[in-house]
Amino acid sequence: MTTPLSFDRRTWMTLEPIHAMIYFTPHGGPAYNALGLVGREHYFAPRMAAAGEVSAELTISTFYNFSPSLVRSCIPSAWQKATAKEILAARYRVADASLREAGGSLIGSPEVGIAAALAREAALVACEQVDGRPLFAAHASLPWPTEDHLVLWHAQTLLREYRGDAHIALLVGEGLSGTEALITHAATGFAPAATLQQLRGWTDNEWAASVDELRSRGILAPEGLTLTALGTAQREHIESRTDSLAARPYLSLGEQRCSELRRTARPLSQALVDIGWSPLRKPPAEE
Repeated sequence: MTTPLSFDRRTWMTLEPIHAMIYFTPHGGPAYNALGLVGREHYFAPRMAAAGEVSAELTISTFYNFSPSLVRSCIPSAWQKATAKEILAARYRVADASLREAGGSLIGSPEVGIAAALAREAALVACEQVDGRPLFAAHASLPWPTEDHLVLWHAQTLLREYRGDAHIALLVGEGLSGTEALITHAATGFAPAATLQQLRGWTDNEWAASVDELRSRGILAPEGLTLTALGTAQREHIESRTDSLAARPYLSLGEQRCSELRRTARPLSQALVDIGWSPLRKPPAEE
């Protein structure tokens, strides 16, 4: 039996395609290419630019489950091609073009306006608590856009990084390295292990060594990529605590207003899923 989602987790999941599309939209490539960025610089530089033209080491620490060698192949070389300010401006142009294409007549609608106002209110509550959340804090310092669809995107970006920084802290606290965190994530069945390994830049030897280490600690079963009871309990604890540490902005809105946020944002989220620019198959249904 599936455990019902809490209203705060359901709200985050419903809106997540609005943020996540920035990594999958075809508008990104041309915009970043025009600045001279290449390959995986398209991912690391726009996401890290909120913090300025930082070192590879700081990027490695905040991007945790990516191979350090992959990060170093992109940072700081990206800053030698374009400034952080130029890259951030391009990222917002990408978000604007993508939301307009996917959203169509939804852009400028009263529903998106309501969703933007509610999401902004929640995000501003998160901005009161930047402690221990470095990537979130960098984004929290950025000025707010003015158009509703970009306000909604920026708010969800803040809420995503607020959650993500807490999640990383919990993974580190459980003694999981970046590869080990990915492997246990893959073992839940969320995403294919080969895809996660390739996207995060880990070699076969690095991946295999981490699998062996997890088996030696009783987190993975002796054969296959299967969590043991201990591993399952660890993942459930991490996810539950992540929800708790990310809940404050949604609790500030309350269950009824979060329901209104989901109702007004769901059509745009679904449009982004339908166009293929979200790793989530669909926003969660109401219960």
